[in-house]
Amino acid sequence: MTVAVICSALLGILLFALGMGVSLTRQKAERGIGASEDPTDPLHKIVRAHANTTEYAPMLAVLMLYLGASASANWVLWVMALTTLCRFLIVYGLMFCKTLNDPHPMRFVGALGTYLGGLILSVMALLTVI
Repeated sequence: MTVAVICSALLGILLFALGMGVSLTRQKAERGIGASEDPTDPLHKIVRAHANTTEYAPMLAVLMLYLGASASANWVLWVMALTTLCRFLIVYGLMFCKTLNDPHPMRFVGALGTYLGGLILSVMALLTVI
């Protein structure tokens, strides 16, 4: 259960830190709502990173906590840890690329790891009840 709680807490920290980052970046840009569509704009980048995290972190946390409470195998704990790492990689790739229009290796690895990890955790949760 410890790994699941740590991973869920890290996802929560990431989500709320990005939310605060959006607010601070809005204040600096003097923009109360919305963001430009400019793929090089720091506000656009952090808004996308926050939105992307908001799309995946809650479900991942639910799956991790459920599986953590059901005494999962060690390899499932590794999937949790690697999936959490991938969420940080995708945020790095979104925030520190020159432009969102160009591919970034961290975004690719982060997205692929999120998809695979999320699918594995979902299937494992399903298998606990069938």
